[in-house]
Amino acid sequence: MSSISIIGTGNMARTIGARATSGGNTVEVMGRDRSKAVDLAKALGGGATTGEWGAAPAGDIVIVALLFDGVVPAVTRYGDALAGKIIVDISNPFNAAFDGLAHGEETSIAQEVADVAPTGASVVKAFNTVFRGVLEKGSPDIFIAGDSARAKASTEVFVRSLGLRPVDVGGLKMAHWLEGAGLITVGLAQHGVGHWDLALGVTEFHG
Repeated sequence: MSSISIIGTGNMARTIGARATSGGNTVEVMGRDRSKAVDLAKALGGGATTGEWGAAPAGDIVIVALLFDGVVPAVTRYGDALAGKIIVDISNPFNAAFDGLAHGEETSIAQEVADVAPTGASVVKAFNTVFRGVLEKGSPDIFIAGDSARAKASTEVFVRSLGLRPVDVGGLKMAHWLEGAGLITVGLAQHGVGHWDLALGVTEFHG
């Protein structure tokens, strides 16, 4: 199984952490508010521990479970403490109207993270196309993007431990389009489907 550190104490941190402990992974929680991190680690059980904000994460895989505008500042704050780590960005940079991306360019939060990450760290985009409620009770496909084959392979092992199927969409440049896919899920929930119990997935046809 995998060794995971989660930076953040919100709903996605709780949901991914719960699936991670259930899957037999080692989990560490790190939050700017240490009391919230301690409470979340206790709630997760499974031997989950609490780390110090800004200190070197214990996990080989570091999931940054923060709102999009806090991701790059957090990675910058951790700096060399993330050297050699796999950094997983799960954020969606939606604009205020939820009908476009906040950065408005062909980039992504994951690519911006890669620009500030220390030498030896690898960045992977994952989990951003899945609503929390679906992740809690369903088995959606998890799309991943990244430039390091090793980092993606490790992330795939972790995703499978959650009982989910990882789907590799290519290099880190594809993270921009995964953020767009996250936007599509919102559009489907608000219009074509009319509820939030949905997820994008891949259906293979043979023969």
